[in-house]
Amino acid sequence: MEGEDVHVKKVVIIGGGLGGLSAAVTLAQRGVDVQLFEKNSHFGGKLMPVQLGDYYFDFGPNTITMPFVFRHVIEQTGARTEDYITFRKLSVHTKNVYEDKTTFFLSSDRDYMKEQLAAIDRVGALRYDDFLREVERLYRLAKTYFFPRMFRSFVDYMSPSLAFALLNARPFETLHHFFQRYFTNEHVIQAYDRYATYIGSSPYMAPATFAMIAYLEMVDGVYYVEGGNARIADTFAMLAKRAGATLHTNRAVKRVIVHNGAVKGVELEDGEKVEADVVIMNADLLQAYRELVDPHDRSYERAEPSISAFVMLVGTKEKWDDLAHHNVFFSPNYKQEFEHILAGRYSEHPTIYVCAPPFTKEGSSLFVLVNAPPLTKDGRMQVDEQAYKQLVYERLRSYGLNVVPDVERVITPLHIAEQFGAYRGALYGVASNRRRDTFLRPSNACKEVKGLYFVGGTTHPGGGSPMVVISGQNVAYYLLGVKLSLPF
Repeated sequence: MEGEDVHVKKVVIIGGGLGGLSAAVTLAQRGVDVQLFEKNSHFGGKLMPVQLGDYYFDFGPNTITMPFVFRHVIEQTGARTEDYITFRKLSVHTKNVYEDKTTFFLSSDRDYMKEQLAAIDRVGALRYDDFLREVERLYRLAKTYFFPRMFRSFVDYMSPSLAFALLNARPFETLHHFFQRYFTNEHVIQAYDRYATYIGSSPYMAPATFAMIAYLEMVDGVYYVEGGNARIADTFAMLAKRAGATLHTNRAVKRVIVHNGAVKGVELEDGEKVEADVVIMNADLLQAYRELVDPHDRSYERAEPSISAFVMLVGTKEKWDDLAHHNVFFSPNYKQEFEHILAGRYSEHPTIYVCAPPFTKEGSSLFVLVNAPPLTKDGRMQVDEQAYKQLVYERLRSYGLNVVPDVERVITPLHIAEQFGAYRGALYGVASNRRRDTFLRPSNACKEVKGLYFVGGTTHPGGGSPMVVISGQNVAYYLLGVKLSLPF
């Protein structure tokens, strides 16, 4: 892959999420003058550390997979990952709980999984090896044909090898139907269906291509960072600065300066103008593009936003020893829950995710998340915050978790929209409920403005912290005229 902007000297990056930070590290390490402007007081975007009294929380991605992606960014600078970050692998990573009190654990231990399945889904136990082989095949297709591409123009989609990969990635089958091929127990299927929420979509609509997530969790493994996942962003920021990049916090960009169809730099909210050969936008594409760039392609405005989240950060004095690191308390009617969300309604019987990381010495720091619809087009939230918070507590009590908060903070789609500039509070930008939005996500290269590039969860290759980092690497290596090679 040869970049057309090999002689780039000055780059401005809008936003200090993982995508922008990863690009900053790579570009600065190779001598490019990089300035990054972040409107918030922290780097990492939604990977935000929150301290409430004695309780620490990671707001953003709680489930970490593909640690080699983060290692690649760090170690290209000559640093050792172990000197900054310790990845801990979880042998049993997710506890799934159902209304009939059935529990089903997810683990990268193949024998343990087959032992569990033998007790509740004999057919699933017999098919489990076939299941792992198929999700590995889907993952290998993605890492070969999708992850390292930027899709700069329609010509990029015309590759015969890419067409072959698309047709073999189960694009016409839903995720839910795919899991039904291998499992018969509805609880087991429900546990895997939840992978659709990782991309802000419904398992009854999203394509089976995303079953590759099962490979990452059930084979490669689930990790967390000792001391908090936000340390990834802190490390990236530190290495970018060490390489010569200038990183600013609490400085928002007002507009991208465009002249004769090419970027010339940015104007900050305080009126200062910063020249640049290239601008990399690490912000919600659906929101920031229309606000910062003129003229812009208005076709993005027709995009369907992904689901959002109703989050409760709850510090309790009680230790919940029966909780795993990741816990899911499932709705009795998962399909109806998604129907309600897609119709703009909050479920009265929501599935509740609870992360209970080992960060607090005394008591527990519980990250509680419920899938929520995005805001209405006029920016309203369709539920009363306090009433819904109590509903979530009541639902947890019905599962035996009588959570008494010592401290708490509620983060709603309204907060997500305001703090992170997320279009309608959506977590992942464009939803993947339609095949077009799955395989034709917004390109990393702006087609209307030369020198403008996009990274982050709202562009290719998609949401999730490893994908976001890959997007930053794709753009950085393209600008350098170097082929990206990740140690997959």
